[in-house]
Amino acid sequence: MKTKYQIIIDEIKSKILSGDYKLDEKIPTESDLQETYNVSRHTVRKAILELANEGFLRSEKGSGTYVSNKYQSKSGGNSTNKTIGVITTYISDYIFPSIIRGIERRLKEDNYSLLLASTNNDVEQEKKALEMMLSYGVDGLIIEPTKSNLYNPNIAYYLSFKEQDVPFIMINAYYEELEVPFLCLDDVQSSYLATKELISKGHTQIGLISKTDDLQGKFRMKGYIKALGEAKLRFQPEQVLSYTTETKPDLSSNLKKFLIENRDVLTAMVCYNDEVGLEVANVCRQLDISVPEKLSIIGQDNSYIAKNANIKLTTLTHPQEQMGRDAADWVIKKLQGKKDLPNENYYQPELVEGETVKEL
Repeated sequence: MKTKYQIIIDEIKSKILSGDYKLDEKIPTESDLQETYNVSRHTVRKAILELANEGFLRSEKGSGTYVSNKYQSKSGGNSTNKTIGVITTYISDYIFPSIIRGIERRLKEDNYSLLLASTNNDVEQEKKALEMMLSYGVDGLIIEPTKSNLYNPNIAYYLSFKEQDVPFIMINAYYEELEVPFLCLDDVQSSYLATKELISKGHTQIGLISKTDDLQGKFRMKGYIKALGEAKLRFQPEQVLSYTTETKPDLSSNLKKFLIENRDVLTAMVCYNDEVGLEVANVCRQLDISVPEKLSIIGQDNSYIAKNANIKLTTLTHPQEQMGRDAADWVIKKLQGKKDLPNENYYQPELVEGETVKEL
């Protein structure tokens, strides 16, 4: 549990980094801070002294305490060796190692350093990661948004980067509230091609597993609905199983219930990604539902887990390493003063045939 002294430090620092307290702006008096946090004057002064030592505040005798920017001059961002911050939802699993590898290889070519953080798709951890990047004074930033289909309470931090002219680009998704450059797979097209492939194989009862807190899930559902509509097939909400980051641990048990209820109806499933596709295959084994004889499955992203699984999953491509490289290249060119860089790019997916789809 944090001490009151640490709470004061963290909250003042957050307000500075998010732009609530502007450069050279006077912060509340010691008396006001005492009242706000219900602490002694000694505790307030101790917190202010530490923030001053870190370069966030400066005290002017007889005037008060003001926001300083000396913390940025201590950072690696102002050295000759420039540093690019990278914030992803995850680091060590699924497609993320390939994306980070692409970023690292491009940064190394121009002798840029990398500062890496992950959020576990949690907005509070995203806040801490953004504060770290602002404190360090990174020269540029590559971000994979956290819970991109929901309102994000950390928008002010992104606006702080804009105000400081720190170039940043988003990958895999973006926040619709912000006008920001991004690199994304065409997620609508990915799910559209997956659904269309199943329809071309004679399937008419096609289920969907969708993640609802990320923008990719929203767009992948859109592609699924688009393909059904073109084939004059009715969208049936009861054939959609949705989940979020928080409910993901229950996905296996919810899948089991979903497949039992739809056992005699569904002949195919479009999955949010390969990880989900392989989980469907695993649950099918438990329920003695043969794949693809009784149920065809398509994943998305062509991840390494799909390539190394004991069943060859039919899936759709994702640029992965190329996306990482392109994101790093965009930031480097921006820092080099290049103009007219594209603000958005959609990579087109392609079907990767496996052994989990059967023609009816």
